[in-house]
Amino acid sequence: QIPTDKVWLPYLGDALNAGMATLFSEEIILALRYLYGQEPQKDCNGFFTDTIMRSLGIQLVDGRMPGFAAILGAAPTNKIAVDIIRELQERNILIFVGSSSNGRSIIDQLIEENVQMGWDNYIVPYGRDTLSGIYPLNWAIRSALTFGGIKSGQAEKCLLYTKERVFAFGLVLGPLDDMKYATGAGAINMGFPIIADTDIPEIRPSGITTYEALVKELDYKKIVPRCIEVRGIKVKVTHIPIPVPYAAAFEGERVRREQLYVEFGSKASLSFEFLSTKKSEEVEDGKFELSGPDIDQLDKGLKSLPLAIMVDVYGRKMQKDFEPILERQIHRFVNYAMGLMHVGQRDMNWIRISNDAFNKGFRLKHIGVILHAMLHQEYSAIVDKIQVRIYTKQADVEKLLSGSKKTFDERDERIGGMTDESVDTYYSCLLCQSFAPNHVCMITPERLGLCGAYSWLDAKASFEITPTGPNQPVLKGACADEKLGQWNNINEFVKQKSNKTIDKVSMYSLLDSPQSSCGCFECIVAIIPEANGVMVVHRDFSGGTPAGMTFTTLAGSVGGGVQTPGFLGVGKLYILSKKFILAEGGLKRVVWMPKELKELLGEKLKKRAEEVGVPDLVEKIADETVATSSEELIAYLAKFKHPALDMPPLM
Repeated sequence: QIPTDKVWLPYLGDALNAGMATLFSEEIILALRYLYGQEPQKDCNGFFTDTIMRSLGIQLVDGRMPGFAAILGAAPTNKIAVDIIRELQERNILIFVGSSSNGRSIIDQLIEENVQMGWDNYIVPYGRDTLSGIYPLNWAIRSALTFGGIKSGQAEKCLLYTKERVFAFGLVLGPLDDMKYATGAGAINMGFPIIADTDIPEIRPSGITTYEALVKELDYKKIVPRCIEVRGIKVKVTHIPIPVPYAAAFEGERVRREQLYVEFGSKASLSFEFLSTKKSEEVEDGKFELSGPDIDQLDKGLKSLPLAIMVDVYGRKMQKDFEPILERQIHRFVNYAMGLMHVGQRDMNWIRISNDAFNKGFRLKHIGVILHAMLHQEYSAIVDKIQVRIYTKQADVEKLLSGSKKTFDERDERIGGMTDESVDTYYSCLLCQSFAPNHVCMITPERLGLCGAYSWLDAKASFEITPTGPNQPVLKGACADEKLGQWNNINEFVKQKSNKTIDKVSMYSLLDSPQSSCGCFECIVAIIPEANGVMVVHRDFSGGTPAGMTFTTLAGSVGGGVQTPGFLGVGKLYILSKKFILAEGGLKRVVWMPKELKELLGEKLKKRAEEVGVPDLVEKIADETVATSSEELIAYLAKFKHPALDMPPLM
């Protein structure tokens, strides 16, 4: 018997319980498959790691990735499959593809059509059978544990979290068998509606799901909007008048050499990008100028040109400090165009345009169209007028670059010279409260957000753009403890915004009331008492550490918006700050970090070592090549006389 449209009769509890039992069974079966080497399947991702989840964290909470689609089965034709995928990509939906119907899988349909798949393209193949549909559902439930601070065994809280905060839905293509119905029932119990392209009985009353639980849509031109509507996903589709698809889903796309039509920068040519503030009369909104040949005027055999992208902006609230922030968005905005690849910034950029984009009509003027539209869309609170000038003659590019470099140097000096003492206001960041409701980030000039994506200047710009947004100014007020980095106003703000779960926060301490973490952190700082120091491990490192735990295991203790003395989630650049765990002795306390992290921090880390009076500190800090156990670490530190061994006891 099918429920009526308005009342849950007959009772669906038994069906939902059967669905959950199915999910538990699928997890067990897939775990056994891994033990027998049967997973992941060919061309499939298989199990989704915590590292991937955390690396996507900031996109999940800032709206760039508003939802998830799990597709099961196969479309009637390859073209329909690709059209559905592209529509979802344009809405920045993360798409999990898999399962089969009538012996066909959408995975193979996409492979046959040469669709690039992977996390960077928002298309993740999980497996060709329905059992493997547990992978995206497992990933969703782990987000409740990772970001929501929910503990194992709190089943009801987990299910409410996935319903209210994980905006996922299932799209079933082709006929449904008992396994798909049962798996779908489990998904519905998690708050995820199911949309099918076949004439199935519908379950329309809301409650378990936000809106309808099970619906059909037989028109493939309407099926994606129907999915968005049923799940209640808020999507802002960006329609920009350019000849190629445009969305954040294309940001990770690579243009390989065999796909290349033209490139700028890197080893190919001189190239740079520069954004500056002008007077009102100097900027004509929407104006685009091209000086030099366009890409359809290349000499035969030539695949590169010099390039200068000059963006002029005017705004009543525009400030010099905002220029580098807006300029850095050029990288993101250009990458959103399908068939374009942008790497780097300033005079270290590298842009590629594919043959496919060129053949569809993409020209240099369209870069101007993109920048004009997107800067207006995202920064309209501070920018009133935008014009773009592009130069492709070598002499012009060289002349313009010379003047721009002076500004680059001035910016570095201005930002690098800012200290916590030089300002009377810090900024909050509550972006991650959508996943960790009690977490509050406090951002200072010398301590960026733990996600690594927001600096003090970024937060300041964000407040100017959206005064009621997640970044709010907080006057420091009276200092409660200079060594720990505590201020009365900051403590009161954090107490209120953390739903009164955190009474005080120390900006400079690892051990005494450290800042809470949400789950998006780039690195974890963890105490190693026997070494009288700390280790730092970044989320891309999957190996073992002297603490006896991997990054993922450590992260389970640190996230969820709680304070964990001795453990701290941080952004990579905070390691280079003079305020880095200052209360415990700063950089000299670091006794271990992965080799890759040392290399990422590079010369800046060596410079900080010199500033703290230990020029060879980087060599004294152990890594995984010399120590992965506590015993090996102590021996290494003693051999190289690490300064932490002579510092006051941490505990």
